[in-house]
Amino acid sequence: MSAPISGPIPALVLALREQAQSCAALGSPFMARLMLGLAGLWPDLSLQIVAKMALFSGDLGPRGQSLPLRLAGGLHALVLEGRAPRLAATYPPHEGSDLLSAVAGAMAEHDAFLCDWIDRPPQTNETGRSAVLIAAAAEVVARTSLPLHLSEMGASAGLNLMFDRYALRIGEAIWGDGNSPLTLCPLWSGALPPLGKIEVQARCGVDLTPLNPVSEGTRMLAYVWPDQIARMDRMRTALGMVTAKVDQGDAASWLEARLAQPWGGVCHLVFHTIAHQYFPAESQARIKAAMEAAGARATASAPLAWVGMEADMAAKGAGVTLRLWPGDLRLSFGRAGFHGQWVAWAPQIMG
Repeated sequence: MSAPISGPIPALVLALREQAQSCAALGSPFMARLMLGLAGLWPDLSLQIVAKMALFSGDLGPRGQSLPLRLAGGLHALVLEGRAPRLAATYPPHEGSDLLSAVAGAMAEHDAFLCDWIDRPPQTNETGRSAVLIAAAAEVVARTSLPLHLSEMGASAGLNLMFDRYALRIGEAIWGDGNSPLTLCPLWSGALPPLGKIEVQARCGVDLTPLNPVSEGTRMLAYVWPDQIARMDRMRTALGMVTAKVDQGDAASWLEARLAQPWGGVCHLVFHTIAHQYFPAESQARIKAAMEAAGARATASAPLAWVGMEADMAAKGAGVTLRLWPGDLRLSFGRAGFHGQWVAWAPQIMG
């Protein structure tokens, strides 16, 4: 164990400790242990990865640069790729007592790999959030009686663009595709969404750095926490199903161009899950302006819907909201866990 840190606590150590708390709260005791262990190791490590991470500025934690998760993802990738057997022996389902020694050894041996890995931010493309999207789409379809045209911002590899191909089970009822190989079973409370067919006629997404689900599937799996086996299985199933197209580009510019194209006989559903909050303020303003301008042109035969699932600090989890044009109906659907592990569905008009 390292000696206590004297003087100001390094920013990354604070970020690791904060991430540990988040992981514990989200049901990953292994990740909480890993983060706290890294926080204890950090003052004693003399590696290129340490020097590189010291160059990052601003919020290094889960609401900013997410450096702890970048590093954890790189370590998990070494395990998944079979490049660090000693480290793998301490990862779930194993319970190795020498985790920190194995981590330090892997970081030293794979220093260059980890330095390259952290250049890109985490991209989980958490398919559990599709439970919220299925429910929100059911609400939209009930209000418009039209098929959907989907546009997702921050789509990563496009797994959540496929939400209508998944099944949502609440009790004995099924929404989405009842024959899907992927069934989502969140802890559900509150009202039930309307039952009915969700028909999607077109789908496309955008991401600054879209991931290829075939060649970069391991990168996506690496950001799933190792002790959350159900999430790992769900990700592997979704990777085998995805066919959605994801463009590379800036979300605001892409959306402006997409909304400029006319649509009719469908409801254009624009959505994002734990993505909008990371867009620059200027992009957020442009997205809002583009949606409101397009909403002003919307008609009953060509409506526009905007669904968001984002952290708002109002309460536990993420808030789920809808704006629907024409008429600019504003609804709060309630709240959901960041991984879609629970949903509290309570549709109500927002003031």
